Amino acid sequence: MLHYPEERLALFIDGANLFAAARALNFDIDYKRLLNFCGKKGRLIRAFYYTALVEDQEYSPIRPLVDWLDYNGYTMVTKPTKEYTDASGRRKIKGNMDIELAIDVMEMAQHLDHIMLFSGDGDFRRLVEAVQRKGVRVSVISTVRSTPPMIADELRRQADNFIELMDLAPDIARAHAPRPPVDHAQHLDTTPME
Repeated sequence: MLHYPEERLALFIDGANLFAAARALNFDIDYKRLLNFCGKKGRLIRAFYYTALVEDQEYSPIRPLVDWLDYNGYTMVTKPTKEYTDASGRRKIKGNMDIELAIDVMEMAQHLDHIMLFSGDGDFRRLVEAVQRKGVRVSVISTVRSTPPMIADELRRQADNFIELMDLAPDIARAHAPRPPVDHAQHLDTTPME
């Protein structure tokens, strides 16, 4: 991964896409470690995180993460999901954040030397090409080690650098607390048989 310590760097994280890629590789992202890791690669100007939120839901599993990120150095960009019924009558939920991410990248490009895009979405190929014409280097972080690969080939080819997410796992994966060993003898029914 080619970084220069003096370059102005920003992270653009497609939350759903990064979550899916990490899940496919069987690890969870530690966002504090991710911020620290990327902060050592250059002058980190901003870290954006994009996600859609289901409104009117009693409990949203993503809400604690969104709140934590918001208080810990990330710029959160959220919007409510849209609910619709498809042609077969099935209820669907849509929450695409591509436009919001693309607008922020274009607005920030003049202030940056290097963009780290955490997504494998092929729709971002033209965005990457556009900011490269402005002189900004783009690293795309996703994975080809999942089945199927989580990155579109056209996005991977367009990027200045492709960084395999699995290679970053030692630096950004969340460490799970080891579970205490189970004492199976304790759980045996020791009631004498009559």
